[in-house]
Amino acid sequence: MASKAQVKILILVNLIALCVNAQVLNVDRENGQDSTKKQFLASFAGSFSSDKQKNKFVEFSNSTELDYILKNHYFFVLLNQTDIAFNGKNAIENNGFIQLRFRDNDTRLIAPDAYAQFQWNGIWGLESRSLAGLNARINCLEKKKSDLYFSIGAFYEMERWNPQLSSYAYKTDNLFFVYREMLRLNTVTKFAFKIGKKIDFAGISYIQFPLNNNFLKPRWVFDSNLYFEFSKNLNFLIHYDFNYDDYRPLPIDQFYYSLNFGVQIKI
Repeated sequence: MASKAQVKILILVNLIALCVNAQVLNVDRENGQDSTKKQFLASFAGSFSSDKQKNKFVEFSNSTELDYILKNHYFFVLLNQTDIAFNGKNAIENNGFIQLRFRDNDTRLIAPDAYAQFQWNGIWGLESRSLAGLNARINCLEKKKSDLYFSIGAFYEMERWNPQLSSYAYKTDNLFFVYREMLRLNTVTKFAFKIGKKIDFAGISYIQFPLNNNFLKPRWVFDSNLYFEFSKNLNFLIHYDFNYDDYRPLPIDQFYYSLNFGVQIKI
């Protein structure tokens, strides 16, 4: 088994000093050469920069995906994303997540989707968010050039919000540490389609409702990638994501977005 595993290494290189970091899985892309039935898939994206101005500025970004596909068409996926920036000794950015999933590889009408995640974001004051849950994943549309999946379930999350973090961007007086636990209803829509022979688009939308008196204040996370295939070993990517949530325990913005451009070299 392990000796027969085929490994695909994807090295993402920066374009205009930006690196594509996304939650849309490599295995979910419509592009045929990225969704072949291999046992083991891996992708890595990374960037590092350092320069000296008044202080030494250091920035590091990493996104890693490991997929292990079982013979019964279920698979495990391990995701990690980290973004860190220092201005001298002060951390001005520190965010990321580690996620483990177990789900079907788009072969069944209805299948379980189990997941666990650990997340942090110093700019928001989110010291940690731990969650685990289970969804029922439904195959709404599966064709050669397009697919649509919907899932619904619930997860339990535990959060630690700390306004004293050095990278917290909204420092004001009279802010205190907050520990919060809750159960959330989780709905996910995943879609992908080929726009042309060498262009494909993949997106995923998470809408998560607090199962308490604030049910009508959901958290909405949207993540998408547009891929342009230039050659067998070279892709150009456009990544866009946003996060909207007005049920935060600290006074931070409700809406955040990110737009990145990148080059993907496949070996």
